[in-house]
Amino acid sequence: MIPRIYIDISIVGGFFDEEFSVATQALFERLKKGEVVFVVSDLLKKELIRAPLHVQELFQNYEENCFEHVELTEEARKLADNYIEAKVVGKASLEDCQHIAIATIQKVDVLASWNFRHIVNLDKIKGYNGINLKNGYAIIEIRNPKDLINYEND
Repeated sequence: MIPRIYIDISIVGGFFDEEFSVATQALFERLKKGEVVFVVSDLLKKELIRAPLHVQELFQNYEENCFEHVELTEEARKLADNYIEAKVVGKASLEDCQHIAIATIQKVDVLASWNFRHIVNLDKIKGYNGINLKNGYAIIEIRNPKDLINYEND
């Protein structure tokens, strides 16, 4: 079964960022080879509107079957609100919470992000997963792309 990786805007931007490009481009190479599928939400599409044109156009280099499209549902909105109410993060991080909620509800294999402050952060991950379990959802695996690329044996 091909792993389903939910991506947020930091992954798309990371493709072009000097600090994150090597690992991000390696992850996109796995996408091109059909080793993974990216789960992309309508929330990501809205975020891309505010991004530079070259970032917006990145997906045009990949076949449509590389992506699974999902939506921000009312269920995901409520779960995201629960993260905020539990003070896992502040209200300013609502979109981050919505990404996590969508990925949780969609039962992806992993959420990939470069957002170390609000998403790929051990204390925050514990908080999100505590709320997930309290509300009857499974825990969500959250990683940065360095953890999701294939390293050749030396």
